[in-house]
Amino acid sequence: MILKNLKNLFRRPGRSSVVAVPYIWLLVLFLIPFVIVLKISFAEQETAIPPFTSLTSFDEDLGRLNIVISYRNYAEIFQNFWSTLGEMFNPFGGHGDNIYLQAYWLSIKTALTTTIICLLVGYPTAYAISRAHPSVRNGLLLAIMLPFWTSFLLRVYAWMGLLSTNGIVNNFLMKYGIIDAPLDLFYNTFSLNLVMVYAYLPFMILPLYTQLVKLDNRLLEAASDLGAGPIKSFFTITLPLSKTGIIAGSMLVFVPAVGEYVIPELVGGTDSQMIGKVLWQTFFDRNDWPLASAVAVTMVALLVIPIVLFQHYENREIEEGSK
Repeated sequence: MILKNLKNLFRRPGRSSVVAVPYIWLLVLFLIPFVIVLKISFAEQETAIPPFTSLTSFDEDLGRLNIVISYRNYAEIFQNFWSTLGEMFNPFGGHGDNIYLQAYWLSIKTALTTTIICLLVGYPTAYAISRAHPSVRNGLLLAIMLPFWTSFLLRVYAWMGLLSTNGIVNNFLMKYGIIDAPLDLFYNTFSLNLVMVYAYLPFMILPLYTQLVKLDNRLLEAASDLGAGPIKSFFTITLPLSKTGIIAGSMLVFVPAVGEYVIPELVGGTDSQMIGKVLWQTFFDRNDWPLASAVAVTMVALLVIPIVLFQHYENREIEEGSK
C-alpha cells in the first residue's frame, strides 16, 4: 500500500510531493526496519556476530541457492496456546506456563484499562476546556502539555518518590494520623495503572479537545428548544459528533501503552511482566535475536489490527460524508 501510494504520488509532482513525505518516512523508519526484523525472526540463534543464522546458502556443487526458514521461534511463542489461554481466563486457575502469551495478555489488559480510565477522565476535561472562555483556554491547554517539557523518566521517578513506602503520600497520611502503617501503593498493579494513566492522559485529552472545540453550539440550543435535556443532548449530539476524537485518542493511548517498558519496569512490580520487558530480556539477557524478533513481529501484528480497523472506519466515514 505504501509503495503503491508513493508510485502514484511521484507521477504527480508539485503539491503531491508534500504528501509523499509521510509515506517516505513510514517506508524508511517502519517498513524497512520491520522487514529486517521479520527476516531475523525466521532465522536460528547462533553464537556469532550477528547472533543468528542466514536464511540463504549457496551450494556450489549443485549451483543451487537454498533458502532455510525456521518457524521454531513462532512455535515457541504459541506453544500450549489453548491450555495457557484457558488458565489465564479461569479465575480459579493459574497463569499458564507460556510467558509470552501471559505478557501479551497483561500488556493488552493494562493498555485497555489505561485507555478506558484515560477516556473517563479525559473526556470531561477536554469538554470543560473546549467550553472555557477563550482567554483561559490556552492556559488550560498549556497545563495539559506542560508535563511534556520534563523528561519522561524524571516524571516516572517522581511517582516513585510519591508512592514508595517512605514516600511523600505515606508520610503525609501517617503524620496526620489518617493511617497507622504505610499503605502498599508502590510496585504493584495500582501504581502501574496510576502512572500509565498519568503518562498517557494528555494523548487522550488533546484529540478530544480538537474535536469538541469544533462542536456547533447551535445544535445544542436547537435540541434544548425541542425539549431535550442536557443528558439527552449529550448522548444524541455531543457524543456522536466527538466519536472521531474518542477513537483517535484511544488509539494514541492504547498502541504505545501495549509496548510500554519504562513504567512497568520502574513501578509495576514482579507481577507486571509486560511484553516490553520480555522483549528486552530475550534480546539482551538471552541474546536470542530470532526469538526476540518473532516476539516483536507478533506484537506489531496485534497492534496493526486496531489501526487497520480505525483506518477502515475513517475511510467509511469520509465516503459517507461525501455522498
